[in-house]
Amino acid sequence: MGLKSIIVPQDKIFFELFEEQASVVCTAAELLVDIFADYTNIEEKYRKMKEIEHQGDAIAHRAYDELNRTFITPFEPEEISRLVTALDDVIDYIDDGARMLLIYEVKKTDQFMIEFAKCIRQAADEIKTGISGLRTLKDTETIKGCCIEINRLENVADEILSNAIRNLFKSNDPVDIIKLKDIYEHLEIATDKCEDVSDVFSAILIRHT
Repeated sequence: MGLKSIIVPQDKIFFELFEEQASVVCTAAELLVDIFADYTNIEEKYRKMKEIEHQGDAIAHRAYDELNRTFITPFEPEEISRLVTALDDVIDYIDDGARMLLIYEVKKTDQFMIEFAKCIRQAADEIKTGISGLRTLKDTETIKGCCIEINRLENVADEILSNAIRNLFKSNDPVDIIKLKDIYEHLEIATDKCEDVSDVFSAILIRHT
């Protein structure tokens, strides 16, 4: 393998891998909305979610492998590693959010779960847009706008969590309180993980523009 084939493709392949990861994030987030909004065939839907999560893991492993054997990268190696990890974390938390429904044998979802899922889906869309902008870094305002919107959505999720827990403690069933509180908090963390992605975007913009 010649030097050019080692260096040049890797400069492009990281962006391709980022974009693949972002697409997986969006696919997982869309399925999460479907699961909460149409709470039927849950085991089948979760099998699809697990397949999506495995796709995300495979892309992340490819990215780490490329990083370990590439001399020249489009960003600092630690920035690439942080971005890959942050994207993978979003996928993992979406997957866990769906899995907890089965673990806790939840009989029905509620409006708070749907609101969380919609927040996550919107943040996923912003992540995908931001990732697309990293390839050239010519439209930095769009990437900054994505960061602002992801942060706003994380704040919205905080408010949803407060309302959900406030409503939850009106219940007299301590088991339901424990189960649902765990699910709500887990979904809120998924939006925190989206914010971690926006933090990497911001760090890249500061260093490279």
